[in-house]
Amino acid sequence: MRNLTTVPVLLVLSLGALAACGSSDDDKASTKDENCTTYSPGDSSDAVKVSGEFGKTGPKATFGKPLEAGKDDLQRTVLDEGDGDATTQDDQVEAIVTVYNGRTGKQALSEAATLTVGDENTFEAFRAGIECVPTGSRVVTTVSAGDVYGDEGYADLDIKATDSLVIVTDVVDVREELEAKPWTKDVPEVSLKGKQPKVTLPKTDPPKDVLVKVLEEGDGKTVKAGDTITVNYQGSTWESGGKVFQQTFGQGQPAQLSTDQVVQGFKAGVVGQKQGSTILVTMPPEYGYGTEESEGNELGGKTLLFVVEIVSID
Repeated sequence: MRNLTTVPVLLVLSLGALAACGSSDDDKASTKDENCTTYSPGDSSDAVKVSGEFGKTGPKATFGKPLEAGKDDLQRTVLDEGDGDATTQDDQVEAIVTVYNGRTGKQALSEAATLTVGDENTFEAFRAGIECVPTGSRVVTTVSAGDVYGDEGYADLDIKATDSLVIVTDVVDVREELEAKPWTKDVPEVSLKGKQPKVTLPKTDPPKDVLVKVLEEGDGKTVKAGDTITVNYQGSTWESGGKVFQQTFGQGQPAQLSTDQVVQGFKAGVVGQKQGSTILVTMPPEYGYGTEESEGNELGGKTLLFVVEIVSID
């Protein structure tokens, strides 16, 4: 089942993980402006060559193995500079992030992600690929794996602390802030009486907009963009007739999510709602998991429907 987050776990800080390396210090050739941090190239990042179509997963990175990256030495080379506006603080950036192991030369990850400029919940090594660069740019970042994942490395992907990481980032676009519209016509019937919601779809075509209906209104604080929230949710698709693909209701374990790291339509539905509320939100494919179904993304091309209970704002 797909997770709501738009950022792979490999890129995000977790309990027990080290904070990102401190290459933004003055002695690391980084400079700060009022919007974000910029980074400088070095021997390791300049040594990487990349081929493959921009904005597509699986670009090929070539470099001499093993590629070495020194401790506390985060380097960044802009291979191809785009012609869009430069990204700035708090921009949500649509990107293709590809990670190679500098020791083996093998690809560890290549995935679409939405990263926020300046988001301290994301490792600096990955934020560096999107910060202060024009959209349309292809960026190479190199870093010691130990600076990112600590002494244990990332065993699931055969990444050792002594390895280096080669990160290729295609900076595709900056996400525009989206607002959900009130759902007033052809609203599905929803029963909240049982442990899990029961949704009955109307016999109509899927909506073309992001729509939200408040089923039960809470009296707590209001969710803002950037908040981390704890929710119960049930996800289904119109195309399946409402078949549930993911559920936390009745499981005893709500999900904790950052509103800046979930699919765009889900964020639009919950922002502006009160703690304690239960809502119904739908979104067309372009605001969910994309317009194309692919291997590992079975929800691409699907109109999504979520029942969401906002348990708390954390």
